[in-house]
Amino acid sequence: MPNLSSLLQVKAFVTQDIPLYHNLVMKHIPGADPELVLLSHYYDELDRIALSHMTRTEINELLGELGFYKKEKPEDEVPEEFRFSPAKDSPFKDEPQHTSTTSEPKAEAEHTDL
Repeated sequence: MPNLSSLLQVKAFVTQDIPLYHNLVMKHIPGADPELVLLSHYYDELDRIALSHMTRTEINELLGELGFYKKEKPEDEVPEEFRFSPAKDSPFKDEPQHTSTTSEPKAEAEHTDL
């Protein structure tokens, strides 16, 4: 079971860092342990990574290693070259550009009430 310090680290990540990441969506599931769920372009689950034992710094480093784009401020624009990050090859690259984000690959961070 995660200790209080770890849970506070995850809570800080959820409240302060998730808004800075492109294609990272937080989905609250009451009673669930915090985990990162990686999805494909087609929303197929690729992997689940437990976050409850990690520090805020470790979670941010992991997202960087996975290729997620982190903005300086939540309202900053995402450069075109990072539009489909962390995906390396987008199946949507030949489609016309649009402003909807519904077809972009995402990850979901799930957590409990902390």
